Formats: sequence, structure tokens, C-alpha cells
Amino acid sequence: MIIGAACAFGVYLGSVLDFSDTSPGLFSVNSQKEKLARLIDYIEYEYVDEVNTDSIVDVAINEILSNLDPHSVYIPEEEYAFINQNMQGDYVGIGVKFYKINDTIAVISPISKGPSEKVGIKAGDKILYANGIPLFNNSLSQDSLISILKGPVGSEVDLKIYRNGKEKLLDFTVERNVVSLKSVVASYKLCDHLGYIKIDRFAETTSEEFHTALKSLLENGTTKLVLDLRNNGGGYLQEAVEIVDEFLPKGKLILFTKNKSGNIQKTFATNEGIFEHGKLLVLINENSASASEIVAGALQDNDVGTIVGRRSFGKGLVQKEMKLGDGSAVRLTVARYYTPTGRSIQRPYENGTEAYFNEYLKRYKNGELVHADSIEVNDSLKFVTPGGNIVYGGGGIIPDVFVPKDINYGKEHLDYMLQVGAMDRFVFAQLEKDRKYYNQLGFTQFKAEVKIDEQMIDAFQEYLRQFNIDLRFGDYRQVLKKYLKATMAQQLFGSNRSHKILNHHDAMIVKAQDLADCPR
Repeated sequence: MIIGAACAFGVYLGSVLDFSDTSPGLFSVNSQKEKLARLIDYIEYEYVDEVNTDSIVDVAINEILSNLDPHSVYIPEEEYAFINQNMQGDYVGIGVKFYKINDTIAVISPISKGPSEKVGIKAGDKILYANGIPLFNNSLSQDSLISILKGPVGSEVDLKIYRNGKEKLLDFTVERNVVSLKSVVASYKLCDHLGYIKIDRFAETTSEEFHTALKSLLENGTTKLVLDLRNNGGGYLQEAVEIVDEFLPKGKLILFTKNKSGNIQKTFATNEGIFEHGKLLVLINENSASASEIVAGALQDNDVGTIVGRRSFGKGLVQKEMKLGDGSAVRLTVARYYTPTGRSIQRPYENGTEAYFNEYLKRYKNGELVHADSIEVNDSLKFVTPGGNIVYGGGGIIPDVFVPKDINYGKEHLDYMLQVGAMDRFVFAQLEKDRKYYNQLGFTQFKAEVKIDEQMIDAFQEYLRQFNIDLRFGDYRQVLKKYLKATMAQQLFGSNRSHKILNHHDAMIVKAQDLADCPR
């Protein structure tokens, strides 16, 4: 018995203390790693002045990652929740978009089908109290405000609201629920047979949203489709794969990835696609990146659809999110992805992050934004699709049909202001001048009746001067009028109606309509 017990203990001890494996583990300590940890300890305990070592660690992490590649990034704890929420596709709350105007919470718009819309809260309403807590308080931080309005699913919050034209405050009880953050921001028909879908990012729910939108268009007679991926910076790889799957027959290669060890993982289409035979047009531009390029590259390499626009950003690196144990995380590049023909779309980054992200200036100067024949290609990175078409690797997807960019100074500034929401607060203030009138309008009536006049253009220029921005829009005043009206439509009717206005006479949309024989 003693000998048997000793043998059993030996087997156990051998399983715990496995001396045969001398390779370093994932989190093993070596002298260089120890050096960094010791330095932090010395600064914390021995340095003459008080120092926030947490901030030193953050700086060290960012410096380390900056020496890897432009897309390996550190996400501090205070930013992690917001970034995650944006990519999850939903959150739990009362379902309103709002501004803090002076010291008051003003509703820009209730989210469609959300808890606040269901109980009758409207754009322009001012939320003064939530569960008796006054919200008109300049000392109330954004985080504190959000924590008051958010809560568990099914929990209730009592709101007191001021509405223009009402003598007394209105009482609403809102039951918090899951609120969707749509990534498919527009879906409608450009003409009888041509549908349009706009995706602004690839979040957790994007493929599901896309499938629903596409199915609805098909049921309403769509036989051709415009998929708009302009200014879409990417997101989840799997969501892009599932969208490509809607267009490819079973067994077609969508992409493959290769990691540090050279391991290759291939992803193929399944038999679930619902648009494998219709005419497809994909819109891209210089800001279409990552997952957007996966979609465009997979379709182009399989000779499916027509890519329209300008050369895409050129990001072919795959990131994996890894938590660091304190609420922060790092998104680390763990593989490269390749299109079905074998091309890498990742453009070079050996000259550093600043040069990498300033490539737009290079494209601007060499003329490729306005002339297709100015796009620089590397003949050593030439690939041929099964249909005999030549495609290139080494930096973005080159479109099949080129559409030049309007690079006029005034137009560039207008596009930028629209993208960053610089017109939003101005438009909100304009709507507030006659909220009762605007809130009773239908979209058809809005398009016919609401005119953006020269007086509003002058008012917008004066508004910008508050921020030391003095712009002359010259020949692009009509474009500004369209952008202001689209921003109004966004706040009154949502993104679908807003894009209907924005897309009117848009150069790429016009080209897509021509290619699809769609009357305009």
C-alpha cells in the first residue's frame, strides 16, 4: 500500500511539475519583461516626486504598439465600454439621441421603435427630471447622466419633460429595453428594379440587418442592387464574410488568413445566399477599409458584381481583442488576410504610422483621386481572376469603374463637416424655432415645403465663426443647402430618409444608376 501510494503521488507530482517542456509559455517571465516591471516599481516606490504609474504604463503600452503596425491599438478602460457598445449593435436604455444644450437635456430624436418613442416622447422635448433627479445641472457629468438614464432591461424611469407649447411639465414612465444601433443606415429603391443598401460599419448585428433589408427589397421587386460601403472603416470580419455569402454560390472561396506561424485558414461560401444571380454594384472610396475591402475583394476576385468608385484604404490586417485584466484591452494584429486570388490588400507601413495615415495627401498630390490612370500599381503584385480579369495587391481595392472625387476646397470642407456632425447642433437650433410645425410634417411634405434659403446659409456661416471658422462656400452653396436639408431629415425622419436626400445627384449613385439602366 505504501509503495502504491508513493507511485500514485509520483504520477501526480509529475503531472504538475512537467520538467520536460522547457519552452517559454505565453505569460512566462524573461529578463527584458522583468526589467520593465522593475522600472515601474522603482518609479512608484523610489522616485522623488509623486507619479501616476498607471499613466506611465499606458504611455509604455502605446509606445510599444506604435512600433508594431498602425492597427494594433490600446483601448483604455474609460473608452472600452463606449467602443464595445458601438460594435455590439445595441444597448439597454430609454432610446433617445440627445444634446446637452446649456444645462438642459434636449431630445434630438427618439430612436425608431425604442422605449421613448413608444410612450410618445418627441424630438425637441427637454428632459428635466429622471426619477426625481434634476438633470438641468452643469456639474452633472456625461457618465453620471448616462448612468441615470440607463439600467437593467425591464426597469422603469419616471421622466418629467418640458415641451414647447405646453404650460405644464409632461410625465412619462419609460421601461428600459434593448435599443438597436443600426449599422445598415439606409435601404430603399432607387428605381423600380434597383435597390440600395448603405452599411456604415460592420457590427455584431450587421449581417442580420443586411439580410432583412435585402430580403425586403427582393420581395418588393428588386432585381439589381447597389451596396454602398463608402466611408465604412470596417469592423467584425465574420459579419463581412456573412454578407459576401449572400452573393456567392456554395464552395467559393471568400478569403483566407495567414498567421505568424504560417497557418492558413480558408473561409468558403455556404449555400445560404439569397442574391447569387442579380446584378450587383459595390460603391467604395478612399475611406472604405478592412471589412469593407474584404467584401469588395472577395466579390471582385470571384468575378461577381462591379466595384464602382475609387481605390480603397488598404488595410489587410486582422486584429484580435485581448483584455489586460483591469478593464482595458489591446487589439493586436494576429494575421493578414488575403483575397481569393491570393492578393494582400495591406499597403506598406514601414515609414511609420504618421506617414501611413497621411497617404491621402499622397493620393491627392499624385492625382489618383481624379484620374484612374494615376493610380500606382505594382506589376509584381498582379493577379488574375477566374474570369480573366487583372487585379492588383499591395494597397487597396482598385475599382472596376472609376468615379473621380470633387476635390474643390469648399466641397472638401462640406463633406468633412457632414461626416463629423458639424451641422447637427445648428440644424437642431433651426428646428427649435418652429418645432410644432416641423414635427407634424410627413417626409413628402417636408421635401416639397422646406427650403434652405440664403438667409439660413448666412446664419450657418455666422454659427461657424463662433468657432473661429470662416469659410466661403462659393460654387458649393447648393451642396451646403442639400447637406443642411439632409441633416434636418436625419433629425426628423431618421437616416434612411436623410440618405435619400444626400444621394440625389450624387456622382457615384448616378454612375450606378446608369450601369443598372435605372432611370433618374
